[in-house]
Amino acid sequence: MDVIPVTVEAFAEKYTSPETDVLRRLNRETNLKVEQPHMLSGHLQGQYLSMVSHMLQPRRILEIGTYTGYSAICLAQGLAADGLLYTLDMNEEREEMCKRYFREAGLEDRIQMRIGKAADIIPQLQETFDLVFIDADKQGYGQYYDLVWDKLRPGGFMLADNVLYHGEVLQDEAQQSANAKAMVRFCEKVAADGRATQLLLTIRDGLMMIRKTN
Repeated sequence: MDVIPVTVEAFAEKYTSPETDVLRRLNRETNLKVEQPHMLSGHLQGQYLSMVSHMLQPRRILEIGTYTGYSAICLAQGLAADGLLYTLDMNEEREEMCKRYFREAGLEDRIQMRIGKAADIIPQLQETFDLVFIDADKQGYGQYYDLVWDKLRPGGFMLADNVLYHGEVLQDEAQQSANAKAMVRFCEKVAADGRATQLLLTIRDGLMMIRKTN
């Protein structure tokens, strides 16, 4: 189920700044060689992530779910001069590919990739984050939200991807997959949290933007 018509996506891409050469090549290699290439953030969402990062100029970013590194590169583009991005992923087989593109983007020293379970790694990170991006296993979103909350600075932002889950969240509950149900639960969790304000954006597969107010 396409939430945004393909023609609308194409029009938006036409009038969005083009991908850098590194991102274009990473996009192509992902689509040619990696399973489930639809998981790539891609042109429009990547440019949005870059814009947000440039606006915030964060010193510390946490990304949960690296995939092939496209979103990490986009987010790292807006880091402050002394900024650092941590990106976490379970799949060690894609680590070399990610790091190769981090080098080619000139961001090798600004992106730290950690392989393992995010739920195990997050408590070990002794950092205060300005921006968090969640794009990992959908049924873990609620747990990741809780784990990072105290590490997110007051006024900091969290972004959660795929909250529309291919439009399945619009179906009757009986028709929803386990992942779609998890996305509905996550949205309800955020909406009920008096410590946050949130905006659900209909970008790509749905992006929840959350601001820590207290």
